[in-house]
Amino acid sequence: MKHGGIIKASENMNRRVFIAVGLTGLVRAEWMFARYGQVIPCNWSQSEYQMWLPTYGPMGYLVAEARNMAVRQFLQEGFEWLFFIDHDTVLPLNFFLKANERMIKEKIPVWSGLYFTKSVPSEPLIYRGQGVGYYAGWKMGDKVWTDSVPMGCTVIHRSILKVVWDESEEYMIGNDKLRRVFETPQKAWLDHQKGQWFTQTGTEDLNFSWKLIEKGYFKKAGWPEYQKKKYPFLVDTSLFCRHIDQNGIQYPSIGEEKYFIRNKK
Repeated sequence: MKHGGIIKASENMNRRVFIAVGLTGLVRAEWMFARYGQVIPCNWSQSEYQMWLPTYGPMGYLVAEARNMAVRQFLQEGFEWLFFIDHDTVLPLNFFLKANERMIKEKIPVWSGLYFTKSVPSEPLIYRGQGVGYYAGWKMGDKVWTDSVPMGCTVIHRSILKVVWDESEEYMIGNDKLRRVFETPQKAWLDHQKGQWFTQTGTEDLNFSWKLIEKGYFKKAGWPEYQKKKYPFLVDTSLFCRHIDQNGIQYPSIGEEKYFIRNKK
């Protein structure tokens, strides 16, 4: 009889949750403590006997390409829910607990926790409408419905990503064939009638959110009730994440979140 080594179960694991982390190669210790210090729910889908979940972490790619790499792997492996956790987003310790409750009871196709911009002053990444700045009509602990979500601590159902993947343009990154599920908008064009140049820039997360609405992907993916919503994305502000930079500064850094704390009567 052979002693030692790892014994792998012959049956397939329950492919419920896929965690994707795009990495620059620099990760703060605070992020590691928050990531691997998560409280794991009972009967949670795990493939290893350890307190954290296996993670897929593309490193050295642009943000949109890293996300597309993760989506491809997620779909190929047959998982149900994709968790995007960015390398600069420090999760609250109960993130997995609340995610588990929501996956079981609420079945919301795309939702996220709350975090603020890495800036001074720092602004909440909660938006209703394009070109109007952040939305301020909420207090900490609220469930806020929006028309877009950031991707730093976001949960997406397989059905959404599958239909977007199938309809997206193919492209190559080295030897990898991907699809433009996520794309950083970088366009410039000349309007000959007006004689003006126009540019379009932004981030891949907001671009993805607005694409889901504009192209009817909620309905195509089997969520018609969300296609009808003016604000189909949920931001759970009780899951307050910190945005951390390479120097260890966590944002909001000068107390900007205090504006959103509900006053006790």
